[in-house]
Amino acid sequence: MRPTAKFSISFGLVTIPVAAYNATDTSASVSFVRIHTADGGRVRNQPVCSLEGVEITQDEIGRGYKPGDGDTVVPLSDEDLDALPLPTAKTLTILAFVAGGDIDPLQMGKGYYLGIDSPAAAKPYVLLREAMERHQRVGLGKIALHGRETLAMIRPMEDALVMQVLLWPHQIRSMDGVLPERQAEVARNEVSAAEALMDSFGELSDDDLHDHYRESLEEIVAAKLAHREPEFPAGEEQPAGEVMDLMAALQDSVRAAKRSRGEDEEAASRSGRTAKKSTAKKATAAKSTAAKSTATTGTATKAAAKKTAATKQTAAKKTASRGGRRAG
Repeated sequence: MRPTAKFSISFGLVTIPVAAYNATDTSASVSFVRIHTADGGRVRNQPVCSLEGVEITQDEIGRGYKPGDGDTVVPLSDEDLDALPLPTAKTLTILAFVAGGDIDPLQMGKGYYLGIDSPAAAKPYVLLREAMERHQRVGLGKIALHGRETLAMIRPMEDALVMQVLLWPHQIRSMDGVLPERQAEVARNEVSAAEALMDSFGELSDDDLHDHYRESLEEIVAAKLAHREPEFPAGEEQPAGEVMDLMAALQDSVRAAKRSRGEDEEAASRSGRTAKKSTAKKATAAKSTAAKSTATTGTATKAAAKKTAATKQTAAKKTASRGGRRAG
């Protein structure tokens, strides 16, 4: 990997020569070319002089600056730009150390890996990285890259230092007109339901970080070249339409998230096992009660039979006694 720029980091009286390497690969993103829809021919941007109306070569193209809103353009040569009093042209001077959370993500631009550009830079490089890591701070400074001065953030990442180009504050647009004048109000239970939905989300998987769009686009191109229909894996359709019942949508989302992780099946299985155990316990209890009832009934029947027999014997004795007295 070739460095895109070389400069020094100025950390107080410590100077660290570094080389910057592109941390991102924009060539891997999906890009299209413009074509003439009638015949498929490429449509190209041709550099044409606005005064002469003729096409010119890259060697004839230079830089110009428009002061104000007029049509005046002032030509600027490489010598003019080299003469600019820019101390940041070769040095990134750290101006402050702040917490990483203080940086507005809207200001984040292109990222660069910073490597050591000389053996003497090894120790101060490691010193700066470990100090920022332990202090949980990032460094802010200015650097001129590709002929333009920009803000930059230096931060530790694993065993290296990373530089993130930042937009100037005036390059961040105001939010005026973005939100309605009257904000919608939400109830506390709706916020709780939204928090429950957030908690139901799992960790990112490798499939979540896969560029499915590029893969699907390449399948369409291959299908067109082979004069066939594109083949896509069946995916889960997302519900469309306006959500009318917010609470119901939140609760359904929580259940859907649990189902996607198989939690509902586990809960149902546990519920089924619990229900079976409860049914078994009830059946056992019913059998025990029936047995006790049968035993009690049997005992009562035997007692009643004994009582009936005793009553019959007593009645027989009384009858015999009466008969004897009459005979005498």
